[in-house]
Order: sequence, then C-alpha cells, then structure tokens
Amino acid sequence: MNTTSQTTIVAPPFHGDSAQHTSKESLSDKALRWALGMAWSLKPPRTLGVPATLWMVATHYAGLRKIEEGVLDPETALSYPDGLVGICHDIGVESLMAGYKAGLYPFSHIGPHKWWAPSMRMVLRLQDFHMEKNLRRRLRNNHFNVTFDRVFEDVVQGCGEPRPGRPRLTWVTPDVVDAYVALHEAGHAHSVEVWDAHGNLAGGAYGVAVGQVFITESQFTRKRDASKVGFATLNCHLQKWGFVLNDGKHHTNHLAQAGFQLMPRSQFNGLLARHASIEGKKGVWAVDDALDVGNWDPKAGAQ
Repeated sequence: MNTTSQTTIVAPPFHGDSAQHTSKESLSDKALRWALGMAWSLKPPRTLGVPATLWMVATHYAGLRKIEEGVLDPETALSYPDGLVGICHDIGVESLMAGYKAGLYPFSHIGPHKWWAPSMRMVLRLQDFHMEKNLRRRLRNNHFNVTFDRVFEDVVQGCGEPRPGRPRLTWVTPDVVDAYVALHEAGHAHSVEVWDAHGNLAGGAYGVAVGQVFITESQFTRKRDASKVGFATLNCHLQKWGFVLNDGKHHTNHLAQAGFQLMPRSQFNGLLARHASIEGKKGVWAVDDALDVGNWDPKAGAQ
C-alpha cells in the first residue's frame, strides 16, 4: 500500500509455503466438536433440516448410499437444510476445484464432509465495495502491514480459532487444513496476512481463486479492524487483477456493510460459469506497493 507511514511495521520474511501440517485432532477435541456441532444443528430454524441431513449421513455410514460419480448438480440442493447437495467423498485438490467451479463448496462441523450450494449467495461485484471513513483512515495511517501468501497455514488455523463470546465450534479440522494447504501449494488457494507493529499476525483471510472469481472461505481478527484492512487490500488487488466477483457465501452484517449483496444461486452460477474458465492471477500472490488502497475508488476501477 502506498500510504504515509506513522509507525514502522515489520512483517516476518517470506519463507515460501507453510511447513507441512502434522497435528491431529485429539479425541477430547473431537468429542467437544461433535457435542457442540449437534447443539448447533438443533438450534431453530436449523432443526428443519435435521431429518434430511441425518438420513443422508446415516445411509452414507451404512454403505446404503451410492457414491456419486463426478460433480454434483447445485440445482439439486435441498431447501431444508438450505443448500445441502450431498456427501463430499474427496477433499483432494482436483475434487475441490471441480466442486468450486460448479458452484459448490465443502462444509461440515460433524460427520462426513458435505457439498453445499445455498439458494442465495452473498456476492460482491468489486466496483460496489464500500469502505467506511474510519477504515480509510486506518489504511492511510498504515496501522497494519498487509501481505499475501506468506503464512497460508497459519491463516487457515487462525480462522479456526474460537471467537470471543461464541461456542468453540469450527469446521477447520486438521484434514481441512491439510486440504487447503494442498490447494495453496497447487496455486488455487491464497491467504491475506495482516501484521501489527511488532510483526505479530493480527488478522487475515483465505479463499480460493476460480478464474476471475474469488471465493472467500473465512476471516479472523485478533486486533480491531485488522481483518477489515486485509479484506479491503484483497478486494483492491482483485479488481486490479481482473477479478469480477468475491463470493462471501452467506449473509453477515460485516459483508453487507462492505457492499456484498444476496444473489440467487442460478444467477451466481451463471456468472461463475462465464468467468471461471478465464485465466486469473497465477502463482504466488504479493501486495502491489504501488496501489494506494486507502484512496481506492472501486467504481473508477470497474471494467
């Protein structure tokens, strides 16, 4: 970012891809995740989707469900629970990318991984990105330093950390971390790192690039506004690199304030099909210091 620096902020040097992930989920952590996951599923209105989900999972574990071949059709998604398409038997690189290109994404707190394609997607057309004045001030004063693809695995693990005041429930289990690290090493998944003045990781985000569409998987913050600074920097670069959409998947107040809007699944999948085959930003991503994110005008940069 080309900003007026008030504080010298140092990020750790780049060491290539993150170290290979080796930790495993303990039995106690797994038991807690299952207990919290079941409680989460039984909270209204999610209870409406419990029968269909239980039937799908039960037949899967009983060996009664035929393994689906190829990529599932997102238009066959259930209404209850909204967007459930089927069991995700493989979270390898090829399987995940085929799913993403079809408008699916994997998610599961408990049980087997599942493919989802909700009826409405929370999508940002990059020219509609909105930054509050306080965020622009943060960017201009250079409170944080932002990098891309420096410590991808650390960011994914940070996204799995418990949120203050919320249940200690996450779908970012060790096998999920491994899967996205593999996607990163294959050049499809990318991370945003936000560093404080002491070189500590203060926040970040990660997601998957599909042609000219970026799917934001998750964000986290350890210091106020850190993730917002990283997200603004990411979206500014996405527009510069020719991306047209950033998909946030589900509605949140944070995304709505940033300019994301709900889009019907069929419309989203049509745009995805149009732009997924166009080659996007290749290789390891890096922040362009010539970009003045604090003074970025998204509408002026629209194609």
